[in-house]
Amino acid sequence: MPYSIEVSVPATSANLGPGYDTFGLALDIADEVVAELHPDPVDLSSCVEVTGQGAGQVPTSSDHLIHRVVREVLDHHGHGTLADRLTLRCANTIPHSRGMGSSAAAVVAGISIADALLAFAGRGELTEEERLAWAVHYEGHADNAAPALFGGVSISTLDAEGSPRSVSVPVHPAVRAVLIVPDTKLDTDYARSFIPEQIPHADAVANSAAAALFIHAIGRAPSLLFEATEDHLHQEYRRPAMPETLARVDALRAHGLAAVVSGAGPTALVLGTGENLRDEVASVLGDDDARIIAASIADFGATITRTDA
Repeated sequence: MPYSIEVSVPATSANLGPGYDTFGLALDIADEVVAELHPDPVDLSSCVEVTGQGAGQVPTSSDHLIHRVVREVLDHHGHGTLADRLTLRCANTIPHSRGMGSSAAAVVAGISIADALLAFAGRGELTEEERLAWAVHYEGHADNAAPALFGGVSISTLDAEGSPRSVSVPVHPAVRAVLIVPDTKLDTDYARSFIPEQIPHADAVANSAAAALFIHAIGRAPSLLFEATEDHLHQEYRRPAMPETLARVDALRAHGLAAVVSGAGPTALVLGTGENLRDEVASVLGDDDARIIAASIADFGATITRTDA
């Protein structure tokens, strides 16, 4: 019988206004993957089943991102042939190409499955540092990867040797999130291409102040989230790539709501308090056809369950 591994990985939102490529948070929206290690090799041309988001669009062969990550991590540790016996069933909830960390979730799912298989093979589990390093290897930076791995709100940096590191910060229990998710997709590289290599000194100072305030606001003083989510680095430069998103952010901020672009967009994120936050957002946006989703900040990242099927 196959050895079964169940993995759940949360959606994430990165940047959070001023924390470009640095801040990220986990949401209580998750993709679920069931991986099964079979006694014999499987047909790698049809080893992945996908339902929900991305069904009919992403590969169902071993070219699928999760399967590919599993193989490459296992290969690095001398157990690559285990991937020849691996099938995946993916139930996807996180929208693709919307700025909600779908690729980070897939990468983290692959790393988590490989981690469990390495333990099964007797190599031992990966450390937190190794898992984060693998995630950044694929993602390029840790702003989505860290909260997908560890949950909560993360600040990600590089240490003196250039290795990624991440720390979690406290989150005030009253803070909630609302996502405004349009039907349109946006390529991350395209969105990033609008950001200049240099910005004015005054903008850098203002952004540093907002980023510092954000850490205080998210953990201790949610009433300051509006000021703490003021961005001076990236959002305005990206307006040509997603004018509708920035129009929503403008409208929400004009009503005093702490609205930002979620990751590379085109989803927008509102942070605030109160049971009626979603209704406030809906009232401001009126007949906008984007989906409005109320969410909580998840205090957990990727979770793994192993069973002998």
